[in-house]
Amino acid sequence: MAMATVSVGLVGSYNTQTSFVAKSFSAHQTFKSFSGLKAAASSKNVKLGSSFLGKESNAELVASCLPKHKVGKRQWPSNQFQPRASIFKVAVLGAAGGIGQPLGLLIKMSPLVSDLHLYDIANVKGVAADLSHCNTPSKVLDFTGASELAKCLKGVDVVVIPAGIPRKPGMTRDDLFNINANIVKTLVEAVADNCPDAFIHIISNPVNSTVPIAAEVLKQKGVYDPKKLFGVTTLDVVRANTFVAQKKNLRLIDVDVPVIGGHAGITILPLLSKMRPSVTFTDEEVSELTARIQNAGTEVVEAKSGAGSATLSMAYAAARFVESSLRALDGDSDVYECTFVQSNLTDLPFFASRVKLGRKGVEALISADFHNLSDYEANALEALKPELKVSIEKGVAFAHKQPAPAASN
Repeated sequence: MAMATVSVGLVGSYNTQTSFVAKSFSAHQTFKSFSGLKAAASSKNVKLGSSFLGKESNAELVASCLPKHKVGKRQWPSNQFQPRASIFKVAVLGAAGGIGQPLGLLIKMSPLVSDLHLYDIANVKGVAADLSHCNTPSKVLDFTGASELAKCLKGVDVVVIPAGIPRKPGMTRDDLFNINANIVKTLVEAVADNCPDAFIHIISNPVNSTVPIAAEVLKQKGVYDPKKLFGVTTLDVVRANTFVAQKKNLRLIDVDVPVIGGHAGITILPLLSKMRPSVTFTDEEVSELTARIQNAGTEVVEAKSGAGSATLSMAYAAARFVESSLRALDGDSDVYECTFVQSNLTDLPFFASRVKLGRKGVEALISADFHNLSDYEANALEALKPELKVSIEKGVAFAHKQPAPAASN
């Protein structure tokens, strides 16, 4: 199924960060957490605009969590997207893990969620009981083990898969493959059987391989829709924005750095020449920032001294992508995120780029970021392709591998 390719100009922020407010959300309250990049396209020309919420003070950010009517002297624009409350079901598969627990908490805080289904092979009942005490509208249900997986997935709108083992010191993403690949294959088979129309968010590493695995499984089941399968690479954008803002002393809420390619090592390519606001970097700064963004996961693994990998930042990034998906499902026409999807922007079958999200998933792949790259970025793009190609092919091959025949007596 082909996806549209469009060019757009940036008029928003990849990293719109609306503070959570410690209060109960009523059925009609809305907020803008984890908001993705806002963009506008015109057939003739596209103008750059100010950052989405970029001009607002902290007080106004808090006010943005309140109902869409007069707040003091402030009048909300009549054409502003106003999401409905508590209407979508989200399932987290691997909810008792290091990513799954904080991710469940952040999703629980979304007023768009009516039901939060938490699944794991063990220890999920306590997580669900804990989250169920949070006074936000969504109902929390727990499901333990393979026998309850189908029930967990019935009627779900968004499935998030952080299940698997974390990376440890000295371990590459490729080392994770044999274990996590099988986990993803099994879970996606269940998704195909029970909620084939759901958005599927793959977090389990190595994403460069697990997304192709998921695609092949869905094809084998006859329910593959490339517009609804996503590799969650939002953490690369979150890190890029953070590191660039620190390096150049910028307000973080104003910084937008598109990140393309894949989700491991040199396949992660931040496009610093395309960032907003426009900033001049020395060659040394570009090299240093790119390397740090590419190796940020290792930075966390080493800092935790074997006790885990990037769980909190990954949960934050995944929750932002979930919220963007829910906004798109709810009819917001201005939802843009970077994600690893089936793509025709390069000669590879899957590629991370900025996409426009809608009710049916990916509405368009954004090609503008690929135009007029710097020499450094153009060379890096060509350099990442062979490694990404191998990872994709490895995932496809795994999905088609036949199980060993049972031993005869």
